[in-house]
Amino acid sequence: MNRKQFEKRVYLFVTALLILALETGIMLYVWYWYYNTGLPKAFYFWGHFFIAAVYLAILLFSSVMYGGLKIGSFRMIELTLSQGFATLITNVLFYGIICLLSYRFPTVIPLITGMIVQCFAVGLWIIGSTFGYRALFPPIDVLLIYGGNSQDIIIEKFKTRRHQFSITRSMSVSGDIDEICSEVGRHEAVMLWDIPNEIRNTVFKSCYENNVEIYVSPKIMDIVLKGSQNVHFFDTPLLFTKSDPVEAEQRLVKRLFDIVLAVLMIVITSPIMLITAICVKACDGGSVFYKQTRCTRGNREFSIIKFRSMIEHAEEDGKARLASVHDDRITPVGRVIRKLRFDEFPQLFNVLKGDMSFVGPRPERPEIIEKYTKIMPEFSYRTKVKAGITGYAQVYGKYNTRPYDKLKLDLYYIENFSVWLDLRLIILTVKTLFMIGSAEGVGDGYALPMEEDGNEQ
Repeated sequence: MNRKQFEKRVYLFVTALLILALETGIMLYVWYWYYNTGLPKAFYFWGHFFIAAVYLAILLFSSVMYGGLKIGSFRMIELTLSQGFATLITNVLFYGIICLLSYRFPTVIPLITGMIVQCFAVGLWIIGSTFGYRALFPPIDVLLIYGGNSQDIIIEKFKTRRHQFSITRSMSVSGDIDEICSEVGRHEAVMLWDIPNEIRNTVFKSCYENNVEIYVSPKIMDIVLKGSQNVHFFDTPLLFTKSDPVEAEQRLVKRLFDIVLAVLMIVITSPIMLITAICVKACDGGSVFYKQTRCTRGNREFSIIKFRSMIEHAEEDGKARLASVHDDRITPVGRVIRKLRFDEFPQLFNVLKGDMSFVGPRPERPEIIEKYTKIMPEFSYRTKVKAGITGYAQVYGKYNTRPYDKLKLDLYYIENFSVWLDLRLIILTVKTLFMIGSAEGVGDGYALPMEEDGNEQ
């Protein structure tokens, strides 16, 4: 670790400690003056320390989960939303603890007031810490080494992270490799994107030898190998990859979890579903539900159920079309329920039936799978698990994320599956619902990534 990296870690640690301590202090004040006196037996000195420790532990867990402490990595609006959710989750759980200690449901007004103060403090902290970070640590000087015609795609992606990375030079692998390797040492970091394996290994070794930070856009097989197990049969390390990444007992636990959560969510969302159904029907008098053939595990076809958000017979010509940003087929009510994700609620019945899971790759239509598989044969790997309402690609990508990038995200989930990962993605989904762009349609000029996909040299 160089000096600059060490200074960054210290800065991030101090700023994180500051906001955690400040939020805990605000809520400890609320606890001491408004809730402790109403307990059957009031807490004293060490009891208050215990309450503060419990609150701090929950807040730290929630903040790490939602990424609310990642100053310098996220934009300020993302940080505000992330830490705001972390604070909300923590305070809901804290109120539950207060209820258990009080043997009643005390008023939530002091808690809400305290949270408003916390949110104000979080806002000031994010602004101050972010500007401080950017003043102390300018964007990393990055050398981009790319293959094919992906330069414009990468630079476009980096525009959203210009405060974090600065691509000062771009070099194509079609040029002189010796010149590329000699350029490596002049930069803080190197980004390797979509380049053949043999050339990538050469450049990677040069970066490693020069102590340069390396960012690599993984290929499909890189992601599969990342989920491998280390085995030691001989005196040579081996990587073992299973043909079916999810164990039978894991599937059983996942199925039980899906059933319990689906029943619970159907009960909770039933009033919202009733109101949505009335609005859809009243909008144009058409059908309330929309059914469409999708594929799940093993490419098995099933009928997915959604609230109808488009006009009746939106695809009369029989051609499958993804919804675009300004799609005139979407009804006024449909535009609202798509933004709020209310159109997805009927899929809870698909989960209960066993066609889908809560977490998994997005269920695609057979025609689209066939179309993508011709370009990306690896696209069929997504069906090693059940399709999901939410998933890794849904949380970390967008509706208009390129199919090749969605495939990588889905495969990362499949190869690293665990019940804990499912829980984490469900929690993060709540935040994603409010992120701008996550529900957007594809661009009007959207096309399949012909030149990038399938380049698995």
